[in-house]
Amino acid sequence: MTPAARVQAAIELLDAVIAAAQAKGAPADRLIADYFRQRRYAGSKDRRAVRELVYRAIRVCGPVPPSGRAAMIALGAEDEAILLLFDGSPHGPAPLADGEVGAEPGLASRWLVEALVSSGIEEYETAALLDRAPLDLRINTLKAGRESIDLPDHGEPLAASNALRFPAGTSVDQWPAYREGLVEIQDHGSQLACMAVEAQPGETVIDLCAGAGGKTLALAAAMQNRGTLIASDTDRARLANLVPRADRAGAGMIDTLLLNPGREMEALERFRGSADAVLVDAPCSGTGTWRRNPEARWRLDQAQLTRFAETQDRLLGLAAQLVRPGGRIVYVTCSLLDVEGADRIAHFLAENPEWRADPPDLPLGRKRGSGIRLTPFHDQTDGFFIARAALPC
Repeated sequence: MTPAARVQAAIELLDAVIAAAQAKGAPADRLIADYFRQRRYAGSKDRRAVRELVYRAIRVCGPVPPSGRAAMIALGAEDEAILLLFDGSPHGPAPLADGEVGAEPGLASRWLVEALVSSGIEEYETAALLDRAPLDLRINTLKAGRESIDLPDHGEPLAASNALRFPAGTSVDQWPAYREGLVEIQDHGSQLACMAVEAQPGETVIDLCAGAGGKTLALAAAMQNRGTLIASDTDRARLANLVPRADRAGAGMIDTLLLNPGREMEALERFRGSADAVLVDAPCSGTGTWRRNPEARWRLDQAQLTRFAETQDRLLGLAAQLVRPGGRIVYVTCSLLDVEGADRIAHFLAENPEWRADPPDLPLGRKRGSGIRLTPFHDQTDGFFIARAALPC
């Protein structure tokens, strides 16, 4: 592919990403994979170059762009070499028309920027929200230790006891240690969220919104494969992905439990009032994960944010039914918005006066309401809100 053809391919992909964001459809990485699956002629260098152009353009644009072409022109305003490729050459983009302008640059839509500001995110922090994230690993202590593990690169030790950091793009999936389950890919912030659970061997712990089970695997390691660990979710496909991951990790203690949306207690009834800890890693806006999913800014609207908050309240209420006296709830969202973080745990504590705030003692993060906030700027992690509530005996 010529440089101009790469730009045109990126424009076509951006059109697909924009349409999918507006329709709440497939994520950008899947669209890119599908695009090149149908274009086998594109070599690996072409694929990397086009992917890089797509994500650079996504990061530059604030509100949803009117078109992929407008998004690429916005990127060209920062990199003039791109604009020179709008030359009308074969397979390249048409020349710029008189007065043609690019999409609006910025962080996000105005209402969302205002929500971040009102949640205490300062202007100097915003650039870090869209930086490219590094690759963090968790050493799986069911199979290895920091001192004994043999990796091609030693990585940077982090605050979480089994966390290592590597440059973005490190091909960890090619390492024997990864294939054998000695390490798991997990953001440092996510590892710190698991530390907040303080799961102990022999306890009964429920990962209420387990998804594909990244945090469940960390909890199994903390519990040394002893006790009861339930990974529950309403998404059958994501929950099914946990089974081979647990096998690879040697996490034999995990039991998966498929929940019926809106009728979750039917499956969870036998655990009512018996759990030592319930992790509520609640569905959220993902405003803390824009480094990895920058087009998520274009997917979120105010009505959806309201629905997330309602779901989060309901899940906290569900978790409260599962915890024994003396037990705890750990509430986590990968969001930087107070409406999904500090406001939700405050609402829960106000509605349930028998519970008390029990902020976790973590090596990173800043106090926010009754919890802790991690941010890309201050902590070099994805953005997280982490809170803990205890039910006294």
